Amino acid sequence: MKRHIALVGFMAAGKSTIGKKLARQLKCAFYDSDDLVVKEHGQISDIFYNEGESAFRRYEYDAVSRILDDGAPGVIALGGGAVTYEPTLKLLKKKSYRIFIKVSPEQAAERLKRSRVVRPLIGPVPPLSRIKELYAKRMPLYAHADHTVEADGMTSAQIVEAIVEWLHKKKIRLPS
Repeated sequence: MKRHIALVGFMAAGKSTIGKKLARQLKCAFYDSDDLVVKEHGQISDIFYNEGESAFRRYEYDAVSRILDDGAPGVIALGGGAVTYEPTLKLLKKKSYRIFIKVSPEQAAERLKRSRVVRPLIGPVPPLSRIKELYAKRMPLYAHADHTVEADGMTSAQIVEAIVEWLHKKKIRLPS
């Protein structure tokens, strides 16, 4: 069975940036579940506002499922809430190595303030209290990843290196 590397973590943890760099270094495919959902169903904020979070999570599951079943083994950057949908979480546990990119709620808040992307679950000017609340709710799901990178204060290159080190230590190679 082929297994992918799935990057999980809170919104604005840098999963997409890190995922692209990691895939380049490993010479494998890169997938972004949010990009696939947008391509097929439109802007995420529009989906949330017009159809609700449950519709978005189903679309996200479909995208992740296609990647894991049909895509060449590679690195997948997941949305911050992907692991909150049980079918997606089960699929990830079965078909990927889950790596948690852990940033503090405070670092996430700083990044979210600078972001041009409005996250539907926290709004355009997310208060730290709301970020901490959502973070605490999701933490038990993130914490069950196969590996955690404590990313506060690290550059994306350092995070990629930490992941590659773990993969080598565990003798994990993506089939080419």
